[in-house]
Amino acid sequence: MFCGSDSGGERAAAMYSLIGSCKLNGVVPRAYLTYVLTHIAEHKTNHIDELLPWNLADRLRKSADPSIGAP
Repeated sequence: MFCGSDSGGERAAAMYSLIGSCKLNGVVPRAYLTYVLTHIAEHKTNHIDELLPWNLADRLRKSADPSIGAP
């Protein structure tokens, strides 16, 4: 895959890893990214691991819109 630069490839790999982790944990990637981007500014930096997909899976599964991902 062409990403334009090494740093672009590293950023793309990080995003693909997060999205893949969401899918493995049964979380809709868009719901995860929306949650994290709206909460990260007020989150303590020494507790940033709390925002990883597997730590938010239960919360996001409960609050996810059931119509998301429906056929």
